[in-house]
Amino acid sequence: MRGPLSWLVDRRISAFQNDLIIKHYDEVQNIYGQMRGWRHDYHNHIQVMKAHLHFGRSAELDAYLNELDKDLVSVDTIIKSGNIMLDAILNSKLSLAAARNIGVNAKAAAPGEVSISDIDLCVIVGNLLDNAIEACMKLEDEAARFIRVYIGVFKDQLYISVSNSVAAGLKRSDGRYQTTKSGSHGFGLMRVDRVVRKYGGYVNRQNEEGVFATEVMLPM
Repeated sequence: MRGPLSWLVDRRISAFQNDLIIKHYDEVQNIYGQMRGWRHDYHNHIQVMKAHLHFGRSAELDAYLNELDKDLVSVDTIIKSGNIMLDAILNSKLSLAAARNIGVNAKAAAPGEVSISDIDLCVIVGNLLDNAIEACMKLEDEAARFIRVYIGVFKDQLYISVSNSVAAGLKRSDGRYQTTKSGSHGFGLMRVDRVVRKYGGYVNRQNEEGVFATEVMLPM
């Protein structure tokens, strides 16, 4: 017969998994929406260029191509860190954040292969960004919402920094920051801490003047 503790753990894991499924669905839907938009724009660009070509307007066609080239550079927000798994996590999460009108500033550079497993890397970065997005969405002023990400390598350590805007009133108890949402959210934070301890790493969280920041150091 299963005890109450085992039942509680199963329930929390189930809630955590359901939350992940919902987030993954939203991310995929957002990517599909972007692809549909790109397809529509691509079709329109072709029609404009064909019209210029048909009427022999080579100067106009050249100018249009130059403007299109500038536009493509400005909308290219794809992060290329050098690590495929890290890029997949960052691009899916930050794309979702941008779609929710959250200002995003991200820079990442990492080796193609690291000693941290893909699953563990996904747990850390995915949960940090999920929490950042959730905190930003609690701010009524969209202009105040932002997420900043920096990932790099320092002295054989993988450094991960995620900071975001946060509403006032974030509390701390027993060395842990309390969230307004219980269940899967809190379980995600604990998962991050467990993975970091697994690799003998370091976690530092700070909350000052409407900004919540998390730093993670993982031995390579």
